Amino acid sequence: MPRDATLEDVARRAGVSLATASRVLNGSTRQVGKVLRERVQRAATELGYTTNRAAQALARSASDVLGLVVHDLSDPYFAEIANAVVRTADARGLTVMVGTTFRDPEAEIGYVATLRAQRVRAIVLAGSRTDDEAVTLRLRTELGRFAASGGRAAVIGQDLLGVDTLVPANRTGARALAVALAGLGHTRFAVLSGPPGLVTAADRLAGFAEGLAALGLPPPRAVPGAFDRDGGYAAAARLWSEGTDVTCLFAVNDVMATGALAALRTAGADVPGEISVAGFDDIPTLRDLTPGLTTVRLPLAGMGRRAVELALGTEAVATESVAAEVVIRESTRRLP
Repeated sequence: MPRDATLEDVARRAGVSLATASRVLNGSTRQVGKVLRERVQRAATELGYTTNRAAQALARSASDVLGLVVHDLSDPYFAEIANAVVRTADARGLTVMVGTTFRDPEAEIGYVATLRAQRVRAIVLAGSRTDDEAVTLRLRTELGRFAASGGRAAVIGQDLLGVDTLVPANRTGARALAVALAGLGHTRFAVLSGPPGLVTAADRLAGFAEGLAALGLPPPRAVPGAFDRDGGYAAAARLWSEGTDVTCLFAVNDVMATGALAALRTAGADVPGEISVAGFDDIPTLRDLTPGLTTVRLPLAGMGRRAVELALGTEAVATESVAAEVVIRESTRRLP
């Protein structure tokens, strides 16, 4: 006996996202364009899809709450994004419910499931994906259930979850940084490469290595460590204590770079006289850092605002790239 058609079947037949199909068929008050609406309705008719009345009621009763899930609010990167999300949501008359995962993928999945059960209006997730495909699939499935109930989500990170996504220029930004640092005369580099399995860290390391390779320079020495201040401190201290001929150190995020600067200062190293340092993100706290940190700037507040707009939008699922800009400051120097 053939199974009944599902909402996923309708979305696939119509060539639209699960969220769009849900809004058309499950009574959401958010509007969908005429062409997409007719395409979904035609697919539903062809497949004999029967609207789920319970899902309709759930969509109509969605609260004026936006869920925000971030890795770590003590990290200035996420704090800046979260601040922008809260301000933007408040301007829309929404309350924000925040969950912090501390980089635990299981906690992230659990938060999304809880927010779905709470019937929030939309969800914003900020943070890197892992290279664990099974975990990514489970989170994608949970977000699909949320979409099927009439919700909508947006992600700041990699485009792996089937929802609206803002993709920071991690790889191309790191590549541009490598070229800029080589332009200052540096040829021997080390990279504080973060933990294994974190896609953001891997992309930044890969982009940096690509930039050096394009110039015919040797690959950087990768020094792994935790993706936080203490991880940067430990990795830089280890590198310096072993003795090194590198002239420039790139940490794959600014909080690691801040820790690296502290470790080098403790060890008595001259920055940038003996070794230059660079980071990535341009977090707000760098304004008070001495020497000023060379970095790759991402528009963190703008990313938070745009994520809310996408999560509350009515268009088909979109992927948008976020441009990055190299900023040279006092922590790097031109070699003679």
